[in-house]
Amino acid sequence: MNHASSHRPVFGFTTLRSAATCFFVTILLLYSLYSSKFLLNKHADLNCSLEPHDVSTKENLDRSNITTSPPPPPPPSNASCDQEEMTVASPLEIKHVAFCIAASSSLWNKRKEYIKLWWRPEETRGVVWLDKKVEISEDEEKKLPEIRISGDTSKFDYTNKQGKRSALRISRVVSETLRLGMEDVRWFVMGDDDTVFVVENVVRVLSKYDHKQLYYIGSSSESHVQNIFFSYAMAYGGGGFAISYPLAKELEKMQDRCIQRYPGLYGSDDRIHACMAELGVPLTKEVGFHQYDVYGNLLGLMAAHPVAPLVSLHHLDVVDPIFPGLKRVEGLSRLFESIQQDSASIIQQSFCYDKDKYWSISVAWGYVVQVIRGVISPREMEMPTRTFFNWYKRADYTAYAFNTRPVARHPCQKPFLFYLTSVNYDRKRRQIVGVYSRHKEPAPYCRWKTHSPDKLNTVIVLKRSDGARWQRSPRRDCCRVLPSRRDSVMYLWVGNCRSGEITEL
Repeated sequence: MNHASSHRPVFGFTTLRSAATCFFVTILLLYSLYSSKFLLNKHADLNCSLEPHDVSTKENLDRSNITTSPPPPPPPSNASCDQEEMTVASPLEIKHVAFCIAASSSLWNKRKEYIKLWWRPEETRGVVWLDKKVEISEDEEKKLPEIRISGDTSKFDYTNKQGKRSALRISRVVSETLRLGMEDVRWFVMGDDDTVFVVENVVRVLSKYDHKQLYYIGSSSESHVQNIFFSYAMAYGGGGFAISYPLAKELEKMQDRCIQRYPGLYGSDDRIHACMAELGVPLTKEVGFHQYDVYGNLLGLMAAHPVAPLVSLHHLDVVDPIFPGLKRVEGLSRLFESIQQDSASIIQQSFCYDKDKYWSISVAWGYVVQVIRGVISPREMEMPTRTFFNWYKRADYTAYAFNTRPVARHPCQKPFLFYLTSVNYDRKRRQIVGVYSRHKEPAPYCRWKTHSPDKLNTVIVLKRSDGARWQRSPRRDCCRVLPSRRDSVMYLWVGNCRSGEITEL
């Protein structure tokens, strides 16, 4: 009995060991179930960020339901946790842009005609800010933006002896427009009363950027001396610049303090730039904004426009009318006839060669066609010709902020100019038909025995509208010479380049 009892297991120790084994097995099973539930829901958890207290609450709920509740269904694909983000994806429209126009009462009667050209009642939004009240008829009131008087700036110091105190009030037009509380504004675009905007291209350019970020978008001057004196990093207000809504809010908070720190600056542009420097926001350059700090004929600049949308024109009172024989506003109205047909392609340059006659041809669509004897390479034709003069009249061609070339390196290569006279849409053929007529001016004597464009009177350019061109990578259109039965008429086709097509003789 004693021997048998010595080999009998101790009841208390065996029971404790069995209970411990069951406990650890149970814990292992629960951990395995919890881990599998966590892995199934991991993707859904990543889509929506939770606050710390939400995370702990979710973990507690998971623990309490771990053995009874099935995993939640996955969220819809591309679902947004933040309702506000759904509005970000909506495309930019004209209604999202507020124009802030700085104007002068002394020049209002003349310059309001520029605003009428591009302003669209019931569609565009914005305010003209004047120094004092002006008279305006009821009919004109319907064609122009709302007119307001700028706030008092007498408390601010201004010590620049060469400038005018009006620079202070002009520098504040964006902030004053912001304070009006317009709804659903994403961008503020500043310009002068002699700035002409291509509204569709304003929208195209700004659509590239996130309006919820801090952006200061514009361009510098054509004059190297101007940019050295002011800054290459400054947007010129005459050419226009855009400020995103969040940046406008930041600017409005600090601008009055900011401009008080710079009483010696000359204008409004450099005051805005000084505030942007304090805010730490650099200039994002878009070459379609044009200050046009030049004198004379804009032909050379407009006929060799960069491969970018035309956004604005400025200093139209200073330069010659863009169409010879027409007044300034009349010429701009003709340009807007082309803009109505294809705003994305206005004054976009293309080249081609007439192989039979040995001519080089440059088309600035909607504006002018140039026909030149001989062969000029595309590399040279894309360079502006010096039909204009520097803003600083003592400066020569080296004082521009870009490359230029002479109008002709040889008398025989002086361009024959054909300016737009009419543009219409052919519904049957679904193409735009532009008629360009010869600008009569004496041509220099030429001894070359090649064909002369003297007999040409008309160039007809055919084109299809291409509103989506800037959604693709930038590329110049291709130009093709079409057959013609008459020596006095040339037919051209301008449009997208075919695969493998290049500009060559």
